[in-house]
Amino acid sequence: QCLKQYVELLIKEGLETAISCPDASCPKRGHLQENEIECMVAAEIMQQYKKLQFEREVLLDPCRTWCPSSSCQAVCKLQEKGPQNPQLVQCTSCDIEFCSSCKANWHPGQVCQENLPITFLPGESSTAQKTVEDDVPIKRCPKCKVYIERDEGCAQMMCKNCKHAFCWYCLESLDDDFLLIHYDKGPCRNKLGHSRASVIWHRTQVVGIFAGFGLLLLVASPFLLLATPFVLCCKCKCSKGDDDPLPT
Repeated sequence: QCLKQYVELLIKEGLETAISCPDASCPKRGHLQENEIECMVAAEIMQQYKKLQFEREVLLDPCRTWCPSSSCQAVCKLQEKGPQNPQLVQCTSCDIEFCSSCKANWHPGQVCQENLPITFLPGESSTAQKTVEDDVPIKRCPKCKVYIERDEGCAQMMCKNCKHAFCWYCLESLDDDFLLIHYDKGPCRNKLGHSRASVIWHRTQVVGIFAGFGLLLLVASPFLLLATPFVLCCKCKCSKGDDDPLPT
């Protein structure tokens, strides 16, 4: 039952496609096989797992890419020769033409503007691209450039591909902003999407965790200092014992 809950949690959160052994000290660092996972989870969760696997395969395949249209999201094939170079791709489902590198409308002779997290619908031109200031439903992760859709929830986002945390509105990194100070000032002030009480409770929990570790270290430090001479003495005795000649 515990293993089932562990597997279902990873699949529902979309955190892993290769589900590892739950034992952190597993010497072989094994992974659960697909038939083993299928035996312990419901059919709909297994479908979700296979979908995650397929999305991961497409992401790692240099000859395949996702259609950037939010209403399509079909898989498009790239030319086998030079898949790293920008090339014209036409989606077979919605007939949109886009650049294989930046996923924007095809721009022959122009440099890719990968710094713009854009999204567009079929029939839109490059002049109709939406920028960061617009509250568009799909943006690109500022770190790995994977497209992310936000349909609900707060503005603190985490990319499932690279685990990078960032602000949905300005795309600024939140990896080190444990207290979410980013939403106390600047253009994103009060745009987190949580109530003030919820934010205060979150900060209280974070501060409590750090304070707990600090208190634990403070309490344990005298015992560590007292134990250090005994540990050193034991090591010295052991080393001296190893140097003693063998009895004849």
